[in-house]
Amino acid sequence: MKPWNTWDLHYSVVIGLVLLAGLYVFLGGLTSARRHVASFVGALLVLFVALNGPLHNLSDNYLFSAHMAQHLLLTLVFPPLLLYGCPAHVVRPLLRPRWVMALGRVVTRPLVAALLFSGPIVIWHVPALYEAALRNHNLHIVQHLVFLITAVIMWWPVLSPVPELPRVQHLLQMLYLFLLGIPMSITGALITLSDSALYPFYAAAPRVWRLDPLQDQQIGGLLMWVLGGFMLWGVMTVIWFRYSVWDARADAEASVPEEAYGARVSNDQ
Repeated sequence: MKPWNTWDLHYSVVIGLVLLAGLYVFLGGLTSARRHVASFVGALLVLFVALNGPLHNLSDNYLFSAHMAQHLLLTLVFPPLLLYGCPAHVVRPLLRPRWVMALGRVVTRPLVAALLFSGPIVIWHVPALYEAALRNHNLHIVQHLVFLITAVIMWWPVLSPVPELPRVQHLLQMLYLFLLGIPMSITGALITLSDSALYPFYAAAPRVWRLDPLQDQQIGGLLMWVLGGFMLWGVMTVIWFRYSVWDARADAEASVPEEAYGARVSNDQ
């Protein structure tokens, strides 16, 4: 087993990032405002750090808590950076096929998006399934892909780059994120408060930083329960201040103002 602090690259991840960056350039992403390009680059960096090097080694071989930190990066950091980094003129070509738009109208509805995200989060943390993913590399890849795809869908009602698949009104965004945090918090609490190690893989793993399996599991549960909740509350706070600005102009109640989708929206329609 490799030492956890070695920097090794996973070529499937690197190839995926190169393809994603190439698609962004092909769709005209580099003509976007600097803040959007910076956000997209940040998304790629988060994915690179999460799936390569020390964090990946700790997650795959040593610590449940590191694996939980990795999952938070994949679900609560990467998707909002990606969506903010892809303004309307980048996303619209991907939505041109009629079946894509039809599917998008269904899966980006808040209730559907919430269920698509929360269901896998809860189900994958059932010990038998979690253990199976740890012991089967291909299944582990599927787990991460499910988290990434459903997390992008989950963030869509809050950060949609196109009004054709619109964001929900600001106050509903806050309610949506608050309710989304409940299944994640309950799952994290159950993991934290368990008086026995739930995942045999990590119970048998080499010890790092003198953490015993139960301490490691409790830290991982707290990351999901507390840190995940704080991250969602942080986004809700930003939404509240943005809502306050638009509400002062009396244009926030009916829908999200069109300017929220990016400066080039009206030029792309």
